[in-house]
Amino acid sequence: MSALKLLWVPVLLCLTHAWLCHGACVEVDSDTEAVSGHGFKMGCISCKMRGEVPASATVDWWFMAKGESEFSHIYSYAEMTGYIMDDRFDERLAWNGSKKTEDVQDGSIYILNVTFNDTGTYRCFFDRLLVFTNYEHRTNATKFINLNVVGKATRGMASILSEIMMYVSIIGLQLWLVVEMVYCYRKIAAAGEEALRESE
Repeated sequence: MSALKLLWVPVLLCLTHAWLCHGACVEVDSDTEAVSGHGFKMGCISCKMRGEVPASATVDWWFMAKGESEFSHIYSYAEMTGYIMDDRFDERLAWNGSKKTEDVQDGSIYILNVTFNDTGTYRCFFDRLLVFTNYEHRTNATKFINLNVVGKATRGMASILSEIMMYVSIIGLQLWLVVEMVYCYRKIAAAGEEALRESE
């Protein structure tokens, strides 16, 4: 059998079994800096510990503006429908989380046209009902996001450092390549000279 025919066997096996794969849930912290006048995704992810257990969840968002002392209920998502609860966010909040499922794990919202008045602390509350064969179990999770609204986007330190490291890596790899080329050239040249001496 040729090498090409042998390669097709694992490729076909991968393609026929790819539909058996399921996505995984990863809890990632939300960004905390929004730019005034632009949209902003407020991330809130709460993963189930056991993916095979059927569940339903509701998500509620609360907001405490800078200088305030109590949270106000601003958004509620239940039974695949979102409701804006606070007039300050009318026409400015949109659901950006899990879609077409009551088993919500991503409870993110999107704020349209962010203003400086949106600066403050947001609280995301997951209320999940796990349905087992003989009983139901209720769990909840709360996440806090401190949002800072700025007039102009700023680059984070991690972004700057990663760009510097990228350029350092590129230059380092190019220097290593030049050294290897010189080394190989010298080795080939020495072997060629020795072959000439032997032929004389």
